[in-house]
Amino acid sequence: MTTTLADCRALDAQDPLRALRDQFTLPEGVLYLDGNSLGVLPTAAPARIAEVVAKEWGEGLIRSWNTASWFDLPQRLGDKVARLIGAAPGEVVCTDSTSVNLYKVLFAALSQQKASGRKLVVSERSNFPTDLYIAESLCRERGFTLKLIDASELQGPDSALTDEVAVLMLTHVNYRTGAMHDMKAVTAAAHAVGALTVWDLAHSAGAVPVALNDSNADYAIGCGYKYLNGGPGAPAFAWVNTKHAGQFEQPLSGWWGHAAPFEFTPHYRPAPGVGRYLCGTQPVIALAGLECGLDTVLAAEAFNGTGGAMAALRTKSLALTDLFIQLVEQRCAGQGLSLVTPRDHALRGSQVCLSREEGAYAIVQALIARGVIGDYRAGDSQMPDILRFGFTPLYVGFEDVWHSVEHLVQVLETGEWRRAEFNRKNAVT
Repeated sequence: MTTTLADCRALDAQDPLRALRDQFTLPEGVLYLDGNSLGVLPTAAPARIAEVVAKEWGEGLIRSWNTASWFDLPQRLGDKVARLIGAAPGEVVCTDSTSVNLYKVLFAALSQQKASGRKLVVSERSNFPTDLYIAESLCRERGFTLKLIDASELQGPDSALTDEVAVLMLTHVNYRTGAMHDMKAVTAAAHAVGALTVWDLAHSAGAVPVALNDSNADYAIGCGYKYLNGGPGAPAFAWVNTKHAGQFEQPLSGWWGHAAPFEFTPHYRPAPGVGRYLCGTQPVIALAGLECGLDTVLAAEAFNGTGGAMAALRTKSLALTDLFIQLVEQRCAGQGLSLVTPRDHALRGSQVCLSREEGAYAIVQALIARGVIGDYRAGDSQMPDILRFGFTPLYVGFEDVWHSVEHLVQVLETGEWRRAEFNRKNAVT
């Protein structure tokens, strides 16, 4: 059965989440399918940031650490993130970058395993590079070995998970393919051999339901500027299972993670729980922007009763990605595109990735010139180059999907992507 533009418009008319789009400032004529790299500007953010700058900083000055509640922003925002990732209040802090937080939690996990004699850190070969770089550095410094595997090696009789593994470090949704791990099953497999788990939720938080506590995960970090719409370079977050609360170390023992920062004692005494994962003075203006972004996601709670925001968003996300896959396969047949993202809902994040032997980068650039913004990721020896499209159900609609595919059809059929300007590589792809 062929889906028509009228069908897509009918789906939009029936969409219970459609009103959430009004929370965002979307440029006229832009079809934005790159929220998996940078979320859209929340309409409330400019005024809120201006208020922080002009009133709280400009008038309140240093008093605003108390009067405007700047001091506990990392914990208050952390509690909002917790509602989206299956954590409890008091278990998450918003602070620093994803890379810095990964360094902290991986250091802590390695420290916990030091006495075990285990020396392997296992991760996916296709994991996001910053995760591998941080792990490589820490392993080198602390006498561990980083072993890179394919996802298929996590299962079966020849599984890479052996009693030599200290830490399994994975990104829940793969940045390049959109493939999603079964967190609960993989964590159980790791624990069965005595390994700890570190999960990167950069492409999960705000995109797919996550259940950290139910999965009995050990450590997790994630990004604030993708599906959480916190703005470019927004603070990230860190979570630690409370069972490790008395054990984990903080390698960056700054004063903000001290049990009592304003006692100004000469020796470090870590704050209880995840609060010790704070380090230096917190970026208040950036945290204010992140809070606006978090509120756009949490607004979906109103459409799902007690089920939380993510259940409602996930239903629409899967419908959008199903539609995109269907339309691409119907309308772009014979154009050399191959689906990389899993079809199985249980294995798919909120993005669709297509591979092509020739012209992937240029096709994406041609689409961007038409106002259809996705992005490109370079291939490797095992996979061709990727055209990557993210679907944020807060502001992407079904008619948007139709028009995006229509532009893709035109770019391919006319050979528009072959133009010289679309084949010149930019610094950011």
